[in-house]
Parts: sequence; C-alpha cells; structure tokens
Amino acid sequence: MLQSTEEDFRGERVTARGTEPPERASGQTSDAAPREAMARDKTPLSGRALLAVPLAAAVTLGVHLLVWKNELPSESRSYTIFLSLFFAGAIAAALAQRRWAALRARIRGMRPLFTVAVLLLCAWEVITSGFRLLPLPYFPSPAGVMQSMINDRALLFDSTWHSLALLLSGYFLGVAAGFITGVCIGWSEPARYWGMPLLKVVGPIPATAWIPLAMVVSPSAMFSAAALIALAVWFPVTMLTASGISNTRASYLDVARTLGAGPRYLIFRVAIPAALPSIFVGLFMGLGASFLTLVVAESVGVKSGLGWYVSWAQGWAEYGKVYAALVIMAAFFSTIMTLLFKLRDRVLVWQKGMIRW
Repeated sequence: MLQSTEEDFRGERVTARGTEPPERASGQTSDAAPREAMARDKTPLSGRALLAVPLAAAVTLGVHLLVWKNELPSESRSYTIFLSLFFAGAIAAALAQRRWAALRARIRGMRPLFTVAVLLLCAWEVITSGFRLLPLPYFPSPAGVMQSMINDRALLFDSTWHSLALLLSGYFLGVAAGFITGVCIGWSEPARYWGMPLLKVVGPIPATAWIPLAMVVSPSAMFSAAALIALAVWFPVTMLTASGISNTRASYLDVARTLGAGPRYLIFRVAIPAALPSIFVGLFMGLGASFLTLVVAESVGVKSGLGWYVSWAQGWAEYGKVYAALVIMAAFFSTIMTLLFKLRDRVLVWQKGMIRW
C-alpha cells in the first residue's frame, strides 16, 4: 500500500488544480499545441472543406447568370468575367492544396472568410438585381460598382495617391509631435504641470471642428487638411505616450541609476522601451482618427482624394462610383492598419507569451 502510494506521488505532481500526469509535470506537453497544429496542416483536408470556396463561387456565378438580364450588358459582362476567373482560381487552389501542405496551411485560416465574402456578393446581387428590394440609383448591384471602378480607374488611382500622400504627411507629423510632447509630459514635472491642462482643453475637441478656422488661417487647403490630420493624431499619441512613460517601473530606473546611467540614457534606453506597448496603442488610435479626419477634410476643401471623389460622385447621384470609392477606402485603410500591426509585432516580439495578442 505504501509502495503504491509512493509510486503515485513519483508519477504525479500535486498542484493547486489537483494532480498532473507525469507528462505534464515534466513539461512534455508544452509543445503539444505546435505539434498538433503541424499535424493538422499536414493531414489532407476533406473534399467538403476544399470545395467550400469553389462551391460558393459557383453559386454566385449561377445566380448572376440568372439575373443578368436586369443589368446593363456592359456591367454584366465585366462582372461575369470576374466571377469566372475567381471560380477558376478557386478550383485551381483547391486542387493545389491536396499536393502542397505549405499552401494548405496558409489558406486554411482564410477559407471561411473567402466563402462568406463570396456568398455576401451573391446575396447583394439577389437583393439589388434579382428582387429589386432596394431602390436605384442609391443601391447599385455589385456589377455596377465594378463597372464604375473600371470606368473611373484613372481618377480613382489619382485620388487614392493624393489621399495616401495627405494621410501619411499628416499622420507622421502628428506622431512626431505627439511622441515629443508625450515624452516631455510623462518625464518632466514642469511639462506635466503646463501640458496636461492643454491636453484636457484642446484634446477632446474633434479635429473636424477646427475646419472653419483652418480654412481661414491656412494658406492652402492641402496644408490645412494635413494639419487637421496631425491634430487628430497628436492627442491620442500624446496621452498614451505620457501614460507609458510615467508608468515606467521605478525598479528599472533605480537599477539604471545604480549602474551610472544619465538622464538621456534613462529616457531613451529605459523609459521609452518600457512605454512601447502604450505608444503603439496610441498609434492605432491616432490612425483611426486620421482616417475619419482625412475623409471629412477632403470633402470640404481639398480638390482631390477619395473623400473629394465621394462628395463629387454623390453630387451627380452616381452611387456606383460612391460604393467603388468606399471599396477602395476599405482596402486602402485596412492595408495601412495591417502594416502597422506587422510593425508592432516586429518591435514588440518580446511580448509574445506575456500577453494575449
């Protein structure tokens, strides 16, 4: 009896949650999740999973061929070519996934998104072109939106380029100003004394509320739009940077001072690296505010850009062009947001395993 009890204690480890098997106590299950993920990626998928996207594309193409008589011939032709190419690509990708495990692992997580996106296009066309549940010209079909993108591709490209230049100039200006003021307010007591009241008074005011004053004071519409975007970015970056700097652990600073570090070293090598998680939160919040300010500023005074294009198309009641610009905005903004996420993952790689991303 005593011998069996001793063997049980040697085989299991008592924890706060109870007993753990020998494999978990020795840490052998720490790599179980990666091994299961690798095995799942290498196992061949069922035919139902592989054919999800091709079946969705086939249904969307079939529905389009049934309702194409309700659309203009030019719009229907371009959209038919697009759906046919997507259907062929989906079949090719499904066949390739049965041979290459790397491609299967890369596409596995994107398959449900592609399937739902294609089915949403099908539902959109059924509602607009099939049953005419939404009135024209306010709700065009996806074929009409695609044809508007094709017809105005040159103007849309020029507007996207101008919006990108305006957004980046205002965003980087606001990030630079917000980072400097945030570090000063978070580190220096006099700067905090004079800076916090300014933040509390000016910061909560939306940047778009300054448009009338910016149009009067600024010499050009582009400069005023960039300044408004910078103002929208400056407040969240300043607040989060100051919060991160002021909340740096005192033990980090004490150890650095004990080793002979000066004020410059404490700021740039201790406080700022410790505040990077908060700084990136401010960068994301500023990026969202910059998108909103960009569209509003372009629709008021700027004579080019996606916001200007939306206002111009709406004035002529060409809502197909409006939706085309919105689609480009979504791709444009999500790409910039994804790049910022990649930068965050690269800079804060040391945080993996410490917090849930």
